[in-house]
Amino acid sequence: MILNATNISKSFGSNEIIKSATFLINEHEKAAIVGVNGAGKTTLLKILTGEEQADGGSVTLAKDAKLGYLRQINNVDSTLSIIDELYTVIEPILDMEKRILKMQNEMRHLTGEKLEKLYSSYTALTHNYELMDGYAAKSKVVGILKGLGFEEADFDRKINTLSGGQKTRVFLAKLLLEEPDIILLDEPTNHLDLRSIEWLESYLLNYNGAVVIVSHDRYFLDKIVSKVIDIENGNVQMYLGNYTDFSNKKQMLLDAKMKEYLNQQQEIRHQEAVITKLKQFNREKSIKRAESRQKQLEKIERVDAPQTYTENMRLSLDIAKESGKDVLSVHNLSKSFDRKKLFYDINFEIKRGERVAIIGDNGTGKTTLLKIINGILEPDTGEVIYGSNVSVAYYDQEHQVLHMDKTLFDEISDTYPEMTNTRIRNILAAFLFTGEDVYKKISDLSGGERGRVSLVKLMLSKANFLLLDEPTNHLDIVSKDVLENALNSFPGTVCYVSHDRYFINKTATRILDLTENRLLNYIGNYDYYIEKREAVEEAANLSNIEQAQKGIDVSESKQEWMDNKTAQAQKKKIKNTLNKCEKEISEIESELQTVDEEFANPKNSSNVGKLMELQKQKEALEERLDKLMADWEELTLQMEE
Repeated sequence: MILNATNISKSFGSNEIIKSATFLINEHEKAAIVGVNGAGKTTLLKILTGEEQADGGSVTLAKDAKLGYLRQINNVDSTLSIIDELYTVIEPILDMEKRILKMQNEMRHLTGEKLEKLYSSYTALTHNYELMDGYAAKSKVVGILKGLGFEEADFDRKINTLSGGQKTRVFLAKLLLEEPDIILLDEPTNHLDLRSIEWLESYLLNYNGAVVIVSHDRYFLDKIVSKVIDIENGNVQMYLGNYTDFSNKKQMLLDAKMKEYLNQQQEIRHQEAVITKLKQFNREKSIKRAESRQKQLEKIERVDAPQTYTENMRLSLDIAKESGKDVLSVHNLSKSFDRKKLFYDINFEIKRGERVAIIGDNGTGKTTLLKIINGILEPDTGEVIYGSNVSVAYYDQEHQVLHMDKTLFDEISDTYPEMTNTRIRNILAAFLFTGEDVYKKISDLSGGERGRVSLVKLMLSKANFLLLDEPTNHLDIVSKDVLENALNSFPGTVCYVSHDRYFINKTATRILDLTENRLLNYIGNYDYYIEKREAVEEAANLSNIEQAQKGIDVSESKQEWMDNKTAQAQKKKIKNTLNKCEKEISEIESELQTVDEEFANPKNSSNVGKLMELQKQKEALEERLDKLMADWEELTLQMEE
């Protein structure tokens, strides 16, 4: 045990958000804290760190254990550069390094006893330096920074000039470098691109200490955690397994509880009906029986209806009219900013009914590409062509489509003036805005609330082509599920930018990876992308070399078609050889049967010469059969591969 929470409770006014929470974290364990927005996840983390006081209960940390905490917002105002900020963590090692160099210089000018004495100190110091892994310390700093998405050109940038997301990444890098015994991470994948998230996954999986993570990234949690702490309606429950295990177990428990509740309710209604009937008979015996049953009914220990988060966002996406089969064609698109080339000569098409995810590292131009498609930005070269009857709705991650000075109600009524007040209120209620909430100003809303307002406008647009920029940002897991189901049922076409791998895996029918100024095409979801990424990138790099050498264009899709054609030809060749092998095995087995029959023929029993000839023939056939059987096994294995 490294951390033990016992009967933790916390209220804000009359709202009790945590009720008697009890759980423990073991050494080396990786655990998640999950729950909807506002459930109290961050509050619980702050209580575990001591940053906030609980109303009741206690938190015990193992003796001498060091705790590290990554907040969602880390607005560090430092004048140090990124690399120097991280060097503060390994300062003892850097000081030892300076002393070692100083000793080396001094030993060049000493002799005799003084040299011997200094050399003894030098040996002890270098030994300690090695124990502290001093030779690898600077490399580790660079490795962590690059893993979290910083380029070497960024290392000298001052901390106070960075964005909030970049500062959080620096703080995360420091935390990982410090290697505390237990790390508490609040939304660590925010501000990270896909490759950085993959790197962090690998790092945390191999991390020697314990890790507690608050995150809405379900793919991330599935990869890392083996325990889930769920907060719902103030109740805290612990489950073993990753996020998917937890989700399945929770649903099973909920279903069992609901079944028990419904069965008891049915039995109660039955008993109440019997009691009423007995009383109607108005006879002494029947009245006594009714009273007896009533007493038994009152003694029943009632099962409460299972408490669950029922205020789910309700989202249904429909279209006013169907588009043509060709929804979007992009030709020779290029874009640069301040001499930085984001992408060039990009070509792709989107057909009706596709759900296309655009992915890539931070800064590759994904949002820029989406804005060009939507007509917000002009490309340097190329054109964007929409098909017939295409109507577009745009979801902006910065919510610039919303008017910050308006109330929620006015934002909807001004955009759709034909809607009645009751209709507007009902729709806003479906997105969890009720009562006086509808008169809040957009500027006063949280990121998640603004996201829900943008989704309201998206739903009401009835557009048949949706362009979405990071639609799952700020949404809790329940709301993400709702959005996923809505998009999967949407009869139109969708193109979106996202770094939410679980969301991509559940919704995408195609992925466009914006990498090294080009788009690579994958016909499948995120799991397919992971499976094919290395092969497609190799094929694309080979294609670039061929273009440079021969001046020809070999697209990724053509390369994939050629690879498939080669594989099919090879498979056909193996199958033909296998059929021939099986046919020859059958023929030899028939010949062996004939030889055995000749051996058994009484006419040959006294003919020594004949028997010797049959024996020689049998040995040759068996030898050939053994060889064929070995070939058959090898060919069968090749077919399976």
